Amino acid sequence: MSRVPILMYHQVARRPDPRFRCYSLTPKAFARQMRWLAAGGYGTITLDDLLAHKSGGVPLPSKPVIITFDDGFLDAVEWAVPVLRSLGLTATFFIVAGLIGKSSRWLEAELGVEFPLMGWDTVRRLRDAGFQIGSHTVTHPRLAELEEADCRSELVESKNLIESQLDEEIRHLAYPYGSFNEDVASMAAEAGYVSACTVRAGLSGAGEASHALSRVWVPARPRETTPEFYLRLHTGVPVQRRLRDGTRRTWRRLRRAAAQPRSKARWGRR
Repeated sequence: MSRVPILMYHQVARRPDPRFRCYSLTPKAFARQMRWLAAGGYGTITLDDLLAHKSGGVPLPSKPVIITFDDGFLDAVEWAVPVLRSLGLTATFFIVAGLIGKSSRWLEAELGVEFPLMGWDTVRRLRDAGFQIGSHTVTHPRLAELEEADCRSELVESKNLIESQLDEEIRHLAYPYGSFNEDVASMAAEAGYVSACTVRAGLSGAGEASHALSRVWVPARPRETTPEFYLRLHTGVPVQRRLRDGTRRTWRRLRRAAAQPRSKARWGRR
């Protein structure tokens, strides 16, 4: 199978807060990216489509892409959803079940800032409009740092709460902060999630575990250009990282070559 980009967004805001700037995209920048995807022939698929392709070979569009939003920020609904609907694109929203209709309290301790989160009526409207809803736990903790019982509770209670509100199965999870390990992934599977998204940079390929899916963090650079977005879409990493990694590999090769003794057969003697 071809590798599929799972785009990871958080906030779309007219005036991004400087304290959360690396996770924010302006409506104009987001619309530009979505128009570029649509014009380029990309088709949005769901995480269920990806799993069906991995497990049973169900065909995908020629240019598949998955769009995800973490946290459930209200402004993402206000600014991103109209753009997506106008272009015939879909997305998955991972919501913090215990804070629906409240604010992003976890950010107050981290960054000293909070943002409004969508309420249950908004979540239902998203679902009814064809968008997929996933779990982002109950309170947005670092799961790998919790005691086993607390970790299980975050996973199970979030799933149960969302299912009770939407009257449908919740199948997909995104780890808050990307915090997970093998034990957390196993507990997610036991809780009934069929997939879980990480924040590990990369494209999702055939050999990737369903509970450790890589994603493409899009708004890492607020002023990212279209060519840079294109490269990120095809490699899973920012252009700066590609250049840095390439430079490091070249430097290592040069150092190894310099450390090797010259062959008499190659260089001869004078």
